[in-house]
Amino acid sequence: MAIRARLGGQFGAAPAGLSALVQVAAAVILRADGAVLLAQRPPGKPYAGYWEFPGGKLEADETPAQALARELHEELGIVVRQAAPWLVQDFTYPHARVVRHFFRVHAFEGHPTGRDGQAIAWQDPSAIDVAPLLPANTRVLDALRLPTRYAITCESDLGESTFADRAGRALAAGVRLIQVREPELAARDALARRLERVAVTFGARILLNGTADSARALGCAGVHWTSRRLMDAPSRPNDLMVAASCHSRAELDRASAIGVDFAVLGPVVDTPTHPGATALGWPGFAAIIEGTRVPVFALGGLQDADLEAAIAYGAHGIAMRRHAWPPS
Repeated sequence: MAIRARLGGQFGAAPAGLSALVQVAAAVILRADGAVLLAQRPPGKPYAGYWEFPGGKLEADETPAQALARELHEELGIVVRQAAPWLVQDFTYPHARVVRHFFRVHAFEGHPTGRDGQAIAWQDPSAIDVAPLLPANTRVLDALRLPTRYAITCESDLGESTFADRAGRALAAGVRLIQVREPELAARDALARRLERVAVTFGARILLNGTADSARALGCAGVHWTSRRLMDAPSRPNDLMVAASCHSRAELDRASAIGVDFAVLGPVVDTPTHPGATALGWPGFAAIIEGTRVPVFALGGLQDADLEAAIAYGAHGIAMRRHAWPPS
């Protein structure tokens, strides 16, 4: 199923006469089982009774990371030990335009408790059962449903039989998001059909590197655009998941503007598939995605061991080609 949240209509300039701009640090606190912590807004605050990710306003001369640590200690009684920047989302309410800096919190000390009397609840991102949700959090919940690994096919390198064996093992091991990208269109389409038949058993989603029409014709869950297609697209299709390859901040901003579900940025390190490309390095990658409105997968010469570093530098996860399909 395609991710449904869209950026259109939620973001942009504040209404005429609305001058308030509120900067907020927000925490996606992750439990080992994948659950996230939501908090209910207490009486007396705007949108009282609505559920949201915990956090609070930045104070004067405070960075988002500093505000995050302070707010989580004040509101929940926990000490943040490991947090990584992730997404920035802005939403225009009747009273103000609120910019939320989301962090994923992977480690903390203490037991979360609603110190202001607010209710809290651990929730499965795919099965939220508290309501109502603050509308600004819809995009974040959609992003949380994305896996942290994005596998890109390489059947042309390995051969049909070998790749089929490795793809079966990868799906059984947990690969749930796959881009079909092959140099020959006939081979690409045939592979997409074969993978679709297998992927449905595992609940995996297949994205076709090509056009939306081709993805629909092959029964794929989504389409992956090249950077050129991204820049030429007037809008995104609403019936498919949409991903896009980016190589610059301008392309990433375009991906955000039309509301793709996620982007891929690279190469982070040197890779044999793009021998002439200049590697960004992790600092360069982080600089480009800073403040991104869409989840970004790091790409280029990466493997599973790089996932922790990718997340620390702000990536949603990693995209892999050769290393996504290990021999055993």
